[in-house]
Amino acid sequence: MTYLWIKSLHVLFVMAWVAAVFYLPRILVNIAEAGAEPAVKARLELMGLRLYRFGHMMFGMAFLFGLTLWLGSYVFPNALPHWGEMGWLHAKLGLVVVLMGFYVWSGKLVKRSANGGTLPPSRTLRLVNELPVFLLLGIIFLVIAKPF
Repeated sequence: MTYLWIKSLHVLFVMAWVAAVFYLPRILVNIAEAGAEPAVKARLELMGLRLYRFGHMMFGMAFLFGLTLWLGSYVFPNALPHWGEMGWLHAKLGLVVVLMGFYVWSGKLVKRSANGGTLPPSRTLRLVNELPVFLLLGIIFLVIAKPF
């Protein structure tokens, strides 16, 4: 039963982090399109910085619960479900690293904007905004199908 609680908490914190991953690039688009409205731009930058901090906390919690699940499979090999070959887990973790890199890059852009720097054009940001969806789709497929 403890295993299911830990797994549930891992999924909860992953969902919270992914919400931040999806929304932070959207805030960047809005900052880029704020134009000559400094009050709106400042408010969006503040929102982005707070969301970035929140996302880091959620990622940390998801990481801790995921690490607990992984270590638990070695400590209690007969008590937990067998995951089969672990190739899918390595691929999933690789995609998570790419997703985290994207998140950090988005956060750096928000910080740059808040410090008076420039952002890429809003059209570019809109296109890049879709990347996390495809990464998450790959992660979900690997977790559900465990293809290798």
